Amino acid sequence: MMSEKQKTIKKPVSLSGKGLHTGQFVNLTIVPAPENNGYRFVRTDFSDRPEIKAVAENVVDTSRSTVIEENGVRVSTIEHVLSALYGLGIDNVNIEVDGAEAPILDGSAKLYVQAILEAGITEQDAEKEYFVIKNNINYSDEDRGIEISTFPGNELSIHVMIDYGSTVLGNQYATLNSLSEYAENIAPCKTFVFLKEIEHLYENNLIKGGDLDNALVIVEKESSQEEIDRIADLFNKKHQKYKGQGVLNEQDLIFSNEPARHKLLDMVGDIALAGMPLKGKILATRTGHAANVEFVKKIRAEIKKRKTQTLAPEYDPNKAPLYDINDIKNFLPHRPPFLLVDKIISLSETEVIGVKNVTVNEPFFVGHFPAEPVMPGVLIVEAMAQTGGILVLNTVEDPENYLTYFMKIDKIKFKKKVVPGDTLIFKLELISPIRRGIANMKAQAFVGDSLVTEGELMAQIVKENKK
Repeated sequence: MMSEKQKTIKKPVSLSGKGLHTGQFVNLTIVPAPENNGYRFVRTDFSDRPEIKAVAENVVDTSRSTVIEENGVRVSTIEHVLSALYGLGIDNVNIEVDGAEAPILDGSAKLYVQAILEAGITEQDAEKEYFVIKNNINYSDEDRGIEISTFPGNELSIHVMIDYGSTVLGNQYATLNSLSEYAENIAPCKTFVFLKEIEHLYENNLIKGGDLDNALVIVEKESSQEEIDRIADLFNKKHQKYKGQGVLNEQDLIFSNEPARHKLLDMVGDIALAGMPLKGKILATRTGHAANVEFVKKIRAEIKKRKTQTLAPEYDPNKAPLYDINDIKNFLPHRPPFLLVDKIISLSETEVIGVKNVTVNEPFFVGHFPAEPVMPGVLIVEAMAQTGGILVLNTVEDPENYLTYFMKIDKIKFKKKVVPGDTLIFKLELISPIRRGIANMKAQAFVGDSLVTEGELMAQIVKENKK
């Protein structure tokens, strides 16, 4: 199984423009960052260049955009740049800004995407770690008709429905089946605002940088040219011809459901605050920044919960193994009754997962507590060692010509007994890179969701002497 690597950009790239709400001109530079850095905003207008991690715990406001703050320093309207980064599969960057708000640009994520692609994307050495949705994680607000639900899936897909009770917009749906669709189908979709909201927002010190170049203005109710001109004068903008109900902008919508697609764009940006990429299906109804962030906080809580637990690998007995018993014989010199691994279901450069079905016919049960059969702990360790041997031998081109000798077994703990009828799942992962043919591995054995044995193993591969 090929591992997927973390990504950053090849070189810094800069964009400039006004903030949607502050109206202040700001410069933003996206800078390559090391592995496991995540997304961090850096306020370059402060002498000490404070950093603000883009995670849900740092969100302090979601009234009209997503605002994060750390140690008293904040940055707002971050959702579009984060959406572009997440949508392109970027894991690690620093985002330098010389003001309190990211530039709105054209009101979409299109220009951010273009800049990132021009800078180029590069793989890093560390593997990308996904949060895989295995169970339902739900957020709802019954009073506002908001519902966000998750379901398992092989990759991230998002389905959004919006309903503002608008005769112009109606109910709209937008779907992102894969991040590969993001740049073309989601990134170009602009933010939108209802004409009836504009004056209220302005009076509340918001959308000072808003205009028809960076937002779709939806005329919900019949208005007049005089009213349109009055609002334009409020923002010191040129007069726009009133065309009746619909979209006030001169340009047509890119998509008939562009507002719903922009809500999906915003959701991608807010999902970036989970701190790691997701795999699974998300269904969202009438959602916005506040609901998105509360939903992502639930995901963050689940991530932390899983990190404190020892999770058993997933095992689907209906799925064909990567290596069956005959393949394993090509790796290992062991033969029955001392070949203790039945199949390998997953193998990467740093991790292997193997399976052994424990039956009452095992020869060791004849003498080991025959009245109440229990698998000997030393044989569980041996089975883990054999599984780890396949991980180590996978690093050479001709594994049949090599042997694996275990040099050290440490920190072994037996937590539960293993009995006939159990299916043992072995998970071994490298603690550090293999050097001079020596591998240090963390070893775990599970039955179902229970960890039954764990420890650390050190092994060395040597060429077999066939004289």
